[in-house]
Amino acid sequence: MSRVDVAAIIGRLERGAAAVQALCAVASAQRARWKPAPEHWSILEVCCHLLDEEREDFRVRLRSTLEDSARPWPALDLVGVAEKRKYNERDLAATLDEFVRERRASIAWLRSLAESTDFNTAYQHPKFGPIYAGDLLASWAAHDALHLRQIAKRLHGMAADDAPGFAIAYAGEW
Repeated sequence: MSRVDVAAIIGRLERGAAAVQALCAVASAQRARWKPAPEHWSILEVCCHLLDEEREDFRVRLRSTLEDSARPWPALDLVGVAEKRKYNERDLAATLDEFVRERRASIAWLRSLAESTDFNTAYQHPKFGPIYAGDLLASWAAHDALHLRQIAKRLHGMAADDAPGFAIAYAGEW
């Protein structure tokens, strides 16, 4: 039987939201729309994705798994989601505010779970097989880390874009 350090993950989720806000504050609202290439997401698009994931994925699926592991998860259509939902036309500050509000609701819900919550409860995913509640909780924090790295990479690329004709090699290798 696997164990989950729920308090550590909750702390990381709380700090993750603050880290997203802090990293995004480095770019202006306009520069947050910048993309190094059309197929890449901007900082704003990453933030919109984080908001949608907070509302539609991790909390929803973890709750569903814990309440009734046989209940099918709601479908997620992530193909072309940034274009379909016009992420890059949204307001960065409003998106971040909504993300933080949703994250606070998630944290409150996670804190409300009983100490006896069984994170070994598994949802039988039709494609991936068993996905445990603990998998979802750990993946939630890891998902933040992946997108913090993505935002940092956009800021790195933005430095080069802001100084065309000059190199950023002196900064060190990415």
